[in-house]
Amino acid sequence: MATWNSRGLRGSGLEEYINQTNEVYRDNQLALVQKIPTPITPINIDKTNRHITLAYFDQKSTVDYIGLVQGVPVCFDAKECAGDTFPLANIHEHQVAFMTDFERQDGISFLLLSFTRREEFYYMKYQEMMRFWNRMQEGGRKSFRREELDADCFFSRRGNLLVPYLDQLALDLQKR
Repeated sequence: MATWNSRGLRGSGLEEYINQTNEVYRDNQLALVQKIPTPITPINIDKTNRHITLAYFDQKSTVDYIGLVQGVPVCFDAKECAGDTFPLANIHEHQVAFMTDFERQDGISFLLLSFTRREEFYYMKYQEMMRFWNRMQEGGRKSFRREELDADCFFSRRGNLLVPYLDQLALDLQKR
């Protein structure tokens, strides 16, 4: 059973950057995208500070974010990777199932990857994610390497946008 103080806060830096970017997008009426909280049950609470010190997840989460971008429904998950190889074990089957269902309803699903050592981001289209996922399911590699990714989908910070993913989303929409 995973607890929030063991593994659950991995990626919280990336999520904070995305949250700040989403505030800018909302303030400029470009998008309304929100973080989906993961339901937890507290086990230990520090009564003096009123902080949860240990908890477990009530249920499997779907994706990290869901919302609308100029009327287009979007959902995505944020993942961090320290090296140049991303383990597919970091993407969970229930997340893939949710994203697949979301795509079937004419929504746009994607991953936002942060290659932390390189200080760069990657917009992974649903179809690309599924190509790697299916390769793994068929007995192939259980990871993908950075050099396997589409060079046009890498991006960096820009001004007050810490994770400016809307440009990549626009390119994704053009190709559909």
